[in-house]
Amino acid sequence: MAAVYSGISFKLKSKTTSWEDKLKLAHFAWISHQCILPNKEQVLLDWARQSLIAFYKKKLELKEDIVERLWIYIDNILHSTKLQDLLKNGKTINLQISLVKIINERITEFSLSESRRSMCAVLSCCQGILSTPTLAVIYTARQELIVALLSQLCWLACRQPEGAVVAQLFEVIHLALGHYLLIQQQQVNPRRAFGEVTGHLLQPCLVLRHLLSGGTWTQTVPGQLQQALSRDVRNQIEAMLRGGAFQPELLSSYKEELLDQQQGDMKIGAMKNLLAPLDTVIARLVDAGYCEPSLHAAVIANSVALLYKLFFESYFKEGNQLLCFQVLSRLFGCLRISHLQEEQLKGLAASDWTTELLVLEQLLSSVANNNIYNIAADRIRHGEAQFHFYCRVAELLINHSQASVPAWFRCLKALMSLNHLILEPDLDDLLASAWIDAEVTDVRTKKAQEALLHTVFQTYVKLRQVPRLFEEILGVISRPAAEALRQPVLTSGPSRVLCECLQDLPPSQILDTWSLMLEKFQSSVLPYLRGDADMALKLLSLSSLLHCVMFNMRSLDSSTPLPVIRRMQCTMERMLQELVRPLLDLLDPQGPELELWLQKVSDSALLLSYTWAQVDAMLSINCSQYHSVSGALTDVAVEISHLPLLLPGVETCHWKKIEKFTAQFDSLGRYCLAQLYLQKMKRTLMQTSFQSEEALHSLKCDAAYILGSGRESLNRGTAASWDGQVGTVSALTYPVAHWHLVVSNLTILISYLSPDDVRSLASVLLRTLPVSKAQEGSAEEEPSLTLEKISSAVLHSPLFPEMQSLYSAFLMCLTEGCTSVLRSGAQSDPSLLSEQLPWLFEKDHLVVALWENKFAKVGPEGVEPKGEIAQNLLSLVKSDFPIQLEGEQLESILGLLEVISALQLDSLLTPYHVHYFLLLLYLAITKLGSSCSSSVTLKFLMTCYRLLGSLQRGKSARSVLKIMYVSDIFEITLTSLFKASGRFLVNVDDPSWLEFLQVVGAFLEQLMQMLTQTKLSLVLNFRKIVAFLHELCPEAIAGKRVKNQNPWGQHLLLVSLTKLCQVLGPFVRERKQQREAPEALCELLQKAILHTGAVLQQCWAQGARGQRLPSVFIASVSTLLEADVGQLSRHRTEVSTMTDEVPLSLTAFYQSVCSQLLSELPALAGDRPCFQAAMQFLTLFFLAPELHPKKDSVFTSMFHSVRKVLTDPAVPAEVIQDIEPDLGALLTQMLEVGTTEDFRMMMRCILQGLDISNMWKADLQDVLSAVTLTKLLLKCTFGGEKASLFWCACPQIITALTLLNREACQEQPVPLAVVGPVLDVLAALLRQGEETIRNPHHVSLAFSILLTVPLDHLKPSEYGSIFLRVHNVLFSILQCHPKVMLKAIPSFLNSFNRLVYSVMHEGRQKDKGHLVSCSEGPSAGGHLPHPGPLY
Repeated sequence: MAAVYSGISFKLKSKTTSWEDKLKLAHFAWISHQCILPNKEQVLLDWARQSLIAFYKKKLELKEDIVERLWIYIDNILHSTKLQDLLKNGKTINLQISLVKIINERITEFSLSESRRSMCAVLSCCQGILSTPTLAVIYTARQELIVALLSQLCWLACRQPEGAVVAQLFEVIHLALGHYLLIQQQQVNPRRAFGEVTGHLLQPCLVLRHLLSGGTWTQTVPGQLQQALSRDVRNQIEAMLRGGAFQPELLSSYKEELLDQQQGDMKIGAMKNLLAPLDTVIARLVDAGYCEPSLHAAVIANSVALLYKLFFESYFKEGNQLLCFQVLSRLFGCLRISHLQEEQLKGLAASDWTTELLVLEQLLSSVANNNIYNIAADRIRHGEAQFHFYCRVAELLINHSQASVPAWFRCLKALMSLNHLILEPDLDDLLASAWIDAEVTDVRTKKAQEALLHTVFQTYVKLRQVPRLFEEILGVISRPAAEALRQPVLTSGPSRVLCECLQDLPPSQILDTWSLMLEKFQSSVLPYLRGDADMALKLLSLSSLLHCVMFNMRSLDSSTPLPVIRRMQCTMERMLQELVRPLLDLLDPQGPELELWLQKVSDSALLLSYTWAQVDAMLSINCSQYHSVSGALTDVAVEISHLPLLLPGVETCHWKKIEKFTAQFDSLGRYCLAQLYLQKMKRTLMQTSFQSEEALHSLKCDAAYILGSGRESLNRGTAASWDGQVGTVSALTYPVAHWHLVVSNLTILISYLSPDDVRSLASVLLRTLPVSKAQEGSAEEEPSLTLEKISSAVLHSPLFPEMQSLYSAFLMCLTEGCTSVLRSGAQSDPSLLSEQLPWLFEKDHLVVALWENKFAKVGPEGVEPKGEIAQNLLSLVKSDFPIQLEGEQLESILGLLEVISALQLDSLLTPYHVHYFLLLLYLAITKLGSSCSSSVTLKFLMTCYRLLGSLQRGKSARSVLKIMYVSDIFEITLTSLFKASGRFLVNVDDPSWLEFLQVVGAFLEQLMQMLTQTKLSLVLNFRKIVAFLHELCPEAIAGKRVKNQNPWGQHLLLVSLTKLCQVLGPFVRERKQQREAPEALCELLQKAILHTGAVLQQCWAQGARGQRLPSVFIASVSTLLEADVGQLSRHRTEVSTMTDEVPLSLTAFYQSVCSQLLSELPALAGDRPCFQAAMQFLTLFFLAPELHPKKDSVFTSMFHSVRKVLTDPAVPAEVIQDIEPDLGALLTQMLEVGTTEDFRMMMRCILQGLDISNMWKADLQDVLSAVTLTKLLLKCTFGGEKASLFWCACPQIITALTLLNREACQEQPVPLAVVGPVLDVLAALLRQGEETIRNPHHVSLAFSILLTVPLDHLKPSEYGSIFLRVHNVLFSILQCHPKVMLKAIPSFLNSFNRLVYSVMHEGRQKDKGHLVSCSEGPSAGGHLPHPGPLY
């Protein structure tokens, strides 16, 4: 019987008992079932509460440690399962208000002082009370308690505590806000709710929300404050403010306060009862004492946006627009920028401006998006109150320009969208501060500036007042200013906006604008230009603007009214006579020193000259009624004197002076002069006599000038970027602009450039290509041009190979780069090396010319004795190689090879093809120094052989056979690789090594395929190849064991032998069928098979047996078996004997490999190529019954190995899905050859796997393997007795699938890995069993499966997969079993409705609706034949 502690209450209250003992006794009394007290829980809780009250009222002295332990004791009681169970059973526990008040006082103390002692325990007690509804009543019953608690919790959070307490504190705030919101919703007195929120909660909640929005805790204490909790608290604060300060019942009070006061018709009596809610909220908001001064302004700014949003959401409807505006204007007055003095505004930091401008942007966007400002209504009804307010805001923004802040531009854009008259009085200052004088560098700010300018221009386009706008622009540019400090007027953003605007303008407005600009030149610029650098810079800005106007106006055509054409012609003549020629006349420097003003005048003069010439040409072509000053573009007979001039009326001698003048510096003028020469070339080419000697001479001179004008700058190079605008061409960006000019017009220039110029052009192209992909720029950067981007575009252009002269020169530059690196690595006497490799020391163009001559003179038999080049290379490979490349040299070569990789090598002309083949082959066999790492070496060799393979797939591939035998190339390649293989210090299973073997094998295979296609000296070449490979592996062929053999060399030998068998085997079989196979080729194939078998057996003996087989070994043995079976299909002997060779037994070897592969199959599943090779070997082995062991059944062994793969838990489902086609191919061959008994055994295993007991034993792998095997069987083609057996078992399979699915769907979470395949198999069975499943009951079972499949609470990817499968099953029933469907319409409709409802449920149609369209595709499934007469 349990002991009864009757004196426990006395001991707890006794003064003689120590507090340590009291706490131990109280803890024991709570947890012990042996301590029986009447109302024990209440007694213990009251004791702890009274002790704390006595301590805090100074009636009891306790140590801090004891106090903290008392709080922890109460917390343990509140969070105990025992207490929760008692409360659930209906027992009442009275907390007493005194405990709640103590908790509130402690939280207030924590919020006011730095003391944190017992904070975690107190907060935990509070959380325990608030999280238990029956205990939380003590807070919710007395509203002032929860308000006080919530206020102090928020103030405590505003002190930004750190550490573990943060998450706990916000959890308590979250609970408290939840309770208060419930109380607020039940509040019937709106004034009381308003008073509670504004009096106690507004300030702390706004500060807390500001801190949460800024991510204060998520940044300083990662992981402590969950994003979801932070978001929930912010949402609760907004809901609390909306429910307190913006209740529907308060709308009348807001109207009385804001509208009646404004109208001035209120009675004095009503004034006394006015709640004035907005004044109250604003007064609490701007009060200076509730947070730190450093936070105050930011809190106000963020709160203004929030309060306006809440007001708008609560009260906005038709008719309340003025009320919303009044609130907006009053809230705007809370921002510092609205009331600070001029000096104070200048002292604001950029961050402060950003914060407040973002708020202003939100306010103005709300006005614009919700039609709060109606121009007519504001003017007629409200005396333009809104208009005057927005004008004051616009004046504030323009007078205090913040061009570095994107929000400043967006605010001005919003004001312009409201009414252009708001900004029109200060339009000139707006254009100056937001465009002409603005220094904008940040990409985001540039986008905001572009959006503002777009709005401004489009507004004036719609108003048909573009000339008025340009008048302001010209006035701003002409203002006195430090022009040298100004940014270019037309950078990419403003230029883009202006272009779009000009294209929408009618010709009359364009001409008005044009005339206005010409007048500005005449009146304000030209008279004051000489000697004035500032005026010259203004001239350049105006010239850029005029260039943009002329270049982007809509062109005239023959349908344009004649008055417009005449006015255009007059304007063009006026511009030439009054502006362009006077400026050109000024370009006559008197001394050697060039003054700045003269440089800028030259830039402007040449820019306007180029612009005039371009527009004149465009008008002449498009409009037949326009008569150019420079004369017609096409003449029947043109003499040399009639060739086009650069500009009408300007003598050639003056142009020579200008050329000399502009050649002294990189500038816009130099760029425009090149454009003028280009325009002259175009005009010449449009003449009928452009092929005359004089015209050709002129074209060549012009092309040479264009290329030569920027040659020096291109040689210097630049890392600068250019935005593509003429006005931004400077000394820094000139090389990019010039290169862009040349590249953009290559199709015109290339035909008239001298060979030296073409080589120079190719050299620049190669030099300016990006070294790495990082240089090509990122997508986040503003679009711009660089030398690297332009050159990269040329390299990848489909037109590049069409420009044959440049392409050839570029190829030669590349080879020269490679050979120069090779020369730098020469280890021997250069004269000796030049004898061995003459082409290496010759100029590349001479070598190509030599090949051209040789190929032109001789026929297809060969250019020269084929052995000469090969013998030279072989002797170099076998001896001490005369060239050795080190690390830096190899990196240089790799960079050049990357460029070569980007070219279309398959379309090279014969001389270049041969030259590049020899170059790449020589690079591949070059000796590499010790400083070259294994990875770089592999990459280098892989690149070389990949490029050689690309070459040999080209149209000139056979030309290589005219100078070298295939067998020689084969020998050179393998000799160098064997020599270098000792340096490949990588794992033989490393992906880079396997990729390298694949590349080398592909190259060797291409060589031999080309040999079989050309049929040139077939036997001779293959005999040499076989003899060479025999020399590489004499010990293996002789059956001797080789110690310490190089594994990389062994792999290379296997790959070469494999490729030989792959090429020679099918070729010999094909010729045998045609009875054309020479006996020698059959013997060579037999030798190749024996050599391959010998090497493979040696690998097997050296360690492959018992270990995981390498992928190279598996691929080789598969190829060997295929060739061996094909060669000896008519008469196979296990032992073959040849001269000087021991007998080799391959049958036992094949059996051993098969046995090991079957045991390793699960481990190989993750390596798809390796697994495919293994499947190929097993298929071939199965189809060769003479290789099967006599004791064991190969069918049984293979089937169980396949099952082992499917049941292995280490093989993921994704891998199983990938290898299903390979397993299916093997099973197809097994079923075709296997007996009926074998098939019975297979079906027994499948049905055992589908047994429901496997689900009960949680043996999912057995179930999945059986389902997968069924799915694979359905994709196989078989008939007769086997098909009958399968369809007889079909009802049993469907029943098993039904039970499996039902059992799986009862588990949580549902194993979709089982459900999905079950549905796949079910759909395939229903489709293919259309004629054989005769019992309607078995079809109806499908509905029971569909009705149990889960469709809710799935991830989108899982849902998509299940949706499609359920759809496939339904569609299979509908299409293949319509009679059953008609009898089971309720079940069908239930399944279909359930599917449709799942898409619509909880708004998922947005995320998953695309799945419905996907389901219309064909369902998965094979084509299993049905038993019948045909089978």
